[in-house]
Amino acid sequence: MDAPVSSPRTAIITGGAGDLAGVICDGLKQAGFEVIAPGREDLDVSNAASVKAFFTNVPQIDLLVNNAGMCRDASMAKMGEEEFDQVVDVNLKGAFLVSQAAVKLMAKQRHGHIVNIGSYSAMSGPFGQTNYAAAKAGLIGLTQSLAKEYGARNIRVNCVLPGFLETKMTRHLFQDVAFRENLLNAHALGRLNTLEDAARFIVFLHTMENVSGQVFQLDSRVRRWT
Repeated sequence: MDAPVSSPRTAIITGGAGDLAGVICDGLKQAGFEVIAPGREDLDVSNAASVKAFFTNVPQIDLLVNNAGMCRDASMAKMGEEEFDQVVDVNLKGAFLVSQAAVKLMAKQRHGHIVNIGSYSAMSGPFGQTNYAAAKAGLIGLTQSLAKEYGARNIRVNCVLPGFLETKMTRHLFQDVAFRENLLNAHALGRLNTLEDAARFIVFLHTMENVSGQVFQLDSRVRRWT
């Protein structure tokens, strides 16, 4: 029999200084979670020593949201090795290191849920994002493999593609009128998803106890069925 979930439930959101993290944090608190949302100064997800030190002080974890991420866009010819490595280290290696630490606790508890924040770039491979697209595509593979490895321990792993959100990281792009118009035209509904809707979906997804290993796209960009 699975161990009972303790109360209050504990959630950890990496990349806690980000706009999406803040809204997810609010939604989870409203749902009764105790939320820990460390910024990079408290948890550098790309640094194994930082991850180990952080989890030394974590007694339990019911939900992990791997939200930490970054972009350093450039064409392949102009992209340096440092730019490639840094983006992969934060977006993919970081999710691996934090998940590896989290599943040790979750396996003992016999329950837990990991939500990886992915990106539509993993599906579309945008121009100038070979590093970011590769990292986010790898995150989908990590999600599915981890779901298979730990399903028997009652640990769920899912990936959410929240859509192109207007945040501190992307806000400067909207100053380009042509970019914004092309972006909106790529959406069947002609509008973007919101931080609030993305957060609400993540909170709801946590309640779906029979769902794992899945990828959820939260906007209206229509991809070819494969």
